[in-house]
Amino acid sequence: MKDIDLQKRANRRGEQKIVKATTAVPGSFEVSRPLAVVQIDHTKADIFVVDEETRQPIGRPWLTLAMDVCSRMVTGFYLTMEAPSRLSTSMCLLHSVFDKSAWLREREITESWPVAGLPDMVHVDNGADFRSRAFKRGCQDAGIAIEWRPPGEPRFGGHIERLIGTQMGRLHLLPGTTFSNEQELGAYDSKRHAALTLRELERYIALDIVGAYHQSIHSSLGRPPIAVWREHEGEIPLRLPQDRMRFWLTFLPEQERTLMPDGIHLFKLRYWSPALSADVGRSDRRLLVKYDPRDMARIFVRRPSGNFVEARYADVTLPSITLHEALTARRTLRAKGRREVDTRAIVRTAVAQRELVEAATDKTAAARRGKASSKSKVDDRGLGSLRGVDSSKPVPFVEDTD
Repeated sequence: MKDIDLQKRANRRGEQKIVKATTAVPGSFEVSRPLAVVQIDHTKADIFVVDEETRQPIGRPWLTLAMDVCSRMVTGFYLTMEAPSRLSTSMCLLHSVFDKSAWLREREITESWPVAGLPDMVHVDNGADFRSRAFKRGCQDAGIAIEWRPPGEPRFGGHIERLIGTQMGRLHLLPGTTFSNEQELGAYDSKRHAALTLRELERYIALDIVGAYHQSIHSSLGRPPIAVWREHEGEIPLRLPQDRMRFWLTFLPEQERTLMPDGIHLFKLRYWSPALSADVGRSDRRLLVKYDPRDMARIFVRRPSGNFVEARYADVTLPSITLHEALTARRTLRAKGRREVDTRAIVRTAVAQRELVEAATDKTAAARRGKASSKSKVDDRGLGSLRGVDSSKPVPFVEDTD
């Protein structure tokens, strides 16, 4: 075995750490200006999160990160309980491109996050979400080139890989962490110690990015990423989508729904717009509906004419919620309904119903048998009184003396 080349042996055994340690990487990838190249990748977070209501562990979320190669600034991220998909990729890119001031205010974060604008190129892996037609079409329409890194060659995404490693290392300080491996985990019970909800973890990651990562000296740059960005900020040709709404809608997830007289029903939520009144009952065709999973207070419906209209909650008093919150609420209601079910009462009722049916059947059968028996006896008595009578002779008439 020792005569076999170490790297070849490690490749056959799937020992990636040894493969990485024995692979020469003499070159380096440098970019001269911000937003020339942005790398995007996913990872399963090394932490369990808990449910908003029950505070019980619900699993490990997925984190999608985007990073500017020149300045090492994080351009955007998206945190979700769902596995990597076109949705998580699109939401991360949208967060990366647009101004984040309102997003930061909603999370009560005062530090600035100045990154915004379309990248010239995105570096991604070969996952199905990065190969989807919608993702490629959206990037093409916006003038974003896509470069897929060679399969099985993570070093071609080394910048984002190191950033992911840094972010996961910071999560190891939180309750509910799974650490990086079983040796570090030891006897620590991650689920039992889990304490943060998905929303709280999202805010923690955002605070860490804008307050710690952006402001700390980067080992490769020798400077904080925010300082490199500020230095080039005046030189960056800030390129935003020409049609911001079209770009936004292109990357939003979609469903098809039938327009009902009371509006559009999506994820058990009902939406309405006065503009839809003219379409009610006019067509059997299902309509394309776009939605933002971060804000389910509004959706965008493509009318039969082809243009999109914004529809909001039919009940305008409802607050904005995320798709995750909406789905969690549905699961909670179903679980509550199941808990309220008295199985013993159901069984007792079913048995009583069965006994009722059996008793009724027996009574009905007995009554019918009794009726048939009585009729038979009457018939027998009638025939007996006529025996011995010559029916060919007339019956004598007896006058009623009364």
